[in-house]
Amino acid sequence: MNIILLGPPGSGKGTQSKYLEDNFGLKQLSSGDMLRAAVTNGTEVGKLAKSYMESGQLVPDEVVMGVVFETLENFPADKPGFILDGFPRTNQQAEELDVFLTKHGKNIGAVILVDVPDDLLVKRIAGRFTCGSCGEVYNDFFRLPKAENTCDRCGGTAFKRRSDDKPETVKERLEVYHTQTKPLVDFYKAQGKLKTVNGDAPIETVTRQMNDILGAAG
Repeated sequence: MNIILLGPPGSGKGTQSKYLEDNFGLKQLSSGDMLRAAVTNGTEVGKLAKSYMESGQLVPDEVVMGVVFETLENFPADKPGFILDGFPRTNQQAEELDVFLTKHGKNIGAVILVDVPDDLLVKRIAGRFTCGSCGEVYNDFFRLPKAENTCDRCGGTAFKRRSDDKPETVKERLEVYHTQTKPLVDFYKAQGKLKTVNGDAPIETVTRQMNDILGAAG
């Protein structure tokens, strides 16, 4: 079973991927991790990607696809399937992925969209901050330290926030996501593969929804 996870930043795709790995033995493949691995391993396409990354340029579509397809060609035979996270991002990538998988006797069994309202995502991302000592994660709206300005885990009093987690930056990232993802949603809906889960629900509920989808898909 090979699946694609679609969802905006802050939707919890990473958390759910870990559960799917544990429950179904699948392997999560994020586009960022695949790029970094190709660069580290010094593959031909990894060297090409490195030249763009080191110069601060956006890695072109064809190079990203080269990295992904190289990873899939070397996918461990003992794994029952993979979870693609962050790829494809465009219809062209989705079409080329279908061609590649068909050529290798594989396919995408399900595409799961983790749907979360934008206003909640802004709160999730823009409200988060971490302990500067141990990295424990907190949120202005959902989880404050029990004692003001004191980490529950280690007692640290220094906290930090990511510079790109400002509300205006988060909204810009969401606009880009919606622009890129809407065509993909339509693409996979037309194939009859798109399933949607409510990412606003508790983590356990989202996991149960995903388990039901993969169980039904075989």
